Amino acid sequence: MSCRQARERAQRVLADCDAPSAVVTDVLTVVSELVANAIRHAGGVTGFDVHHRAGRITIEVSDHSLRLPHARPHAPSTPGRFGWRLVKALAPTVFIRFRRGGKTVTAALPLHAPHP
Repeated sequence: MSCRQARERAQRVLADCDAPSAVVTDVLTVVSELVANAIRHAGGVTGFDVHHRAGRITIEVSDHSLRLPHARPHAPSTPGRFGWRLVKALAPTVFIRFRRGGKTVTAALPLHAPHP
């Protein structure tokens, strides 16, 4: 699965639940980062799911690696290196489940921002 394909699936789910534009932007950013990281650092995407339930959008990306995602040190002369920090900043709930032959990274975001 490519980042584009994952974003398209996510957009369909977000349209079905009439997500606000700010939520759409955050979800698509998280989808892009998780899929790109699986492709770049973990041997590719072995599973992808996005769904809404109980006021949350949940994204699950599985890959071949048993290595934990980690924040890389800041290096101004090196592009990237901010994806995992970005995922954790945008998704209040992030966890990792290990399984035979890899892992699944799950990120959940609220469908609607809480009222102040």
